[in-house]
Amino acid sequence: MAVRQGTGPPAAAVVLGALLALAGPHPAAAAAATAAEPESACVAGTGPYQRELEDHVGRPVDGVQSAADCYAVRAFQRANGVSPADGYAGVATYRTMLVVAAGSDPNAAGDCPESEQRVTCVDLDRQLLWVQKAGRIVFRPVPIRTGRDFQETRTGWHEVYWRSKDHVSTLYDSPMPYAQFFDGGQALHGAPGSLYEGGGSAGCVNLTEPDAERLWDLLAEGDDVYVWGTKPGTED
Repeated sequence: MAVRQGTGPPAAAVVLGALLALAGPHPAAAAAATAAEPESACVAGTGPYQRELEDHVGRPVDGVQSAADCYAVRAFQRANGVSPADGYAGVATYRTMLVVAAGSDPNAAGDCPESEQRVTCVDLDRQLLWVQKAGRIVFRPVPIRTGRDFQETRTGWHEVYWRSKDHVSTLYDSPMPYAQFFDGGQALHGAPGSLYEGGGSAGCVNLTEPDAERLWDLLAEGDDVYVWGTKPGTED
C-alpha cells in the first residue's frame, strides 16, 4: 500500500527550511556581516615619497605618516593595483601616482614636440613613456626605467631602426622581449620583474612586458622617438 507524503503546514515548513538551508545565507544578511567586519589596521610608517602622496590623495602635507594618511594611501594603492597595498608611500606607489597624475594629458607642459607622425615620448624626469600623433595621445602614459648614472639614455630625436621581438642581449646575455632599437644598442623593450628595482637600466628604456608588447603592436620601423630630461639620481 503506497503511503502519500503529507502536504499540510508542518510538511511545507520542513520543505521550505530545507530549501533555505541549500540556498545559503540571505544576501542582505551576508552583506551586513561583511560590513560589520572592521577594517584592518593601517600601520605603515613614513615613506620616502610621503609628501608627494599626501598631496596627491588630498591629505595635509607634513611629510609624517598618520593613521589617516595610511588609510588614504592604501585606498589609492588598492584602486590602482599597487601591491602590497599597505599604505606605505614607497617608490612603486609614487611611480604609479605619476602615471595617474599624467592621465590623458601627459604632454601638458609641451616638452614632447608635436608632429603629424607618431612620436614615442620618453620623459626621463618623470620616468614615463607615451605615444602621440597629431596632438592626440595614441598610447597612454606608462612607467619606464631608463639608464642609470654613467649609462644614461641618450636624449634628443631618434628613430626606430630595427625591431627584434625575441631579442637576447649579446652584451649582457639577458632577454629583451619586444626590442625596438632607436640609438645604437639602446632600445625600448620589456623587462622581467619590477621596474622599480636595480636603480636603472644600462641605457635602454625598460617597460613591463605587457606594455612592451602593446608598444610593439603599435610602432613600426621609421617611427620617431624623442627623449628629454634627466633621470632622478643621475644629475651631474
